[in-house]
Amino acid sequence: MLSSPITGGALLLVAVIAAVVWVNAFSSSGYADVWGRELTIGVGDLSLREDLRHWINDGLMAIFFLVLGLEVKHEFVAGSLRNPRAAAVPIAAALGGAVVPALVYVAFTWGGDGGAGWGIPMATDVAFAIGVLALLGSRIVPAIKTFLLTLAVVDDILAVLVIAVFYTDAIAFGWLAAAVVGLLLIVGLQRARVGAIPVYVVVGLLVWLCMHESGVHATIAGVALGLLTPARAFNGRDVLHALKDRIEPVTALVIVPLFALANAGVVLTGGVIGDAASSGVALGVLVGLLVGKPVGIAGVALLVDRLGIGHLDPAVRPVHVIGIGALAGIGFTVSLFISDLAFDTPELAQLAKIGVFAGSLASGIIGAALLLRGTRPRA
Repeated sequence: MLSSPITGGALLLVAVIAAVVWVNAFSSSGYADVWGRELTIGVGDLSLREDLRHWINDGLMAIFFLVLGLEVKHEFVAGSLRNPRAAAVPIAAALGGAVVPALVYVAFTWGGDGGAGWGIPMATDVAFAIGVLALLGSRIVPAIKTFLLTLAVVDDILAVLVIAVFYTDAIAFGWLAAAVVGLLLIVGLQRARVGAIPVYVVVGLLVWLCMHESGVHATIAGVALGLLTPARAFNGRDVLHALKDRIEPVTALVIVPLFALANAGVVLTGGVIGDAASSGVALGVLVGLLVGKPVGIAGVALLVDRLGIGHLDPAVRPVHVIGIGALAGIGFTVSLFISDLAFDTPELAQLAKIGVFAGSLASGIIGAALLLRGTRPRA
């Protein structure tokens, strides 16, 4: 199927390679010129002017975050997060997998200029991680995928909170209040059983605009709209799944690869790799993803299981948990996203992205190897 995890992951990888080749083999200035080109949408005072990279990061990525919101809503209402006790292990593991990488990063950057990037290694790229699982095929038992998906949903929630709370500039409370009014209007429309999709699209766009102008990152509007989508039948229709089925292929096959193409153009020549090897920012991200993620996830998950607070599925062995923790170190999309939010200087963002590349690649290889090792029969 075209929108399978393997296809989406492959397109994302192609976009990353294309961006890196574009910058390093052709023209870094040309790359910057293309994505820095400004585009105005609207007329007169009712217009927004941003460069292409910001239209992708603030506009199109709001649709990506809308899908995340839909996934979170489904999991809490009818999925793996519906039963708190059953979800206790992956929830606790996700918390460990967020806190430990952040602490690792802080340890590498303490007293330096890169302290603001602590949120970068907290993220997990669920598309890439699930794509790796899909490549491993039927040798991976369903319980492992369920664990990773639940972990990723909680990870998404944490990433959204981090972006909203810690990577937001000065807030214009009037615009924020207008965004809240728009969200309340959507709730009112739902209670009035209004089913006209264009009405929700218009209100949703207004909510995005108000969020953008408020100073809170505009992608948060996408999450909020996803969470407000009915998870049960609405006017006889399964709105959540119908919306997700229509939008998810667009995000996986178009938006996320386009985001990678616009943001993954990292210069790797002229001594940059050497600079990264001695940079607390790059090393903090690399070690945070490669070591902090599996240590935080596996350590907390196995502890919660041992204490009886929650229970792992019998099919999920300790080596699987460590492998899942390593796969969660593929931080790619959201990590790149936070890299640009965290730093005002392009040099620090570039170093962070090199750490993301190296950490994600190594994490994917190690995670796949551990999960394959876990498929061997017990001695």
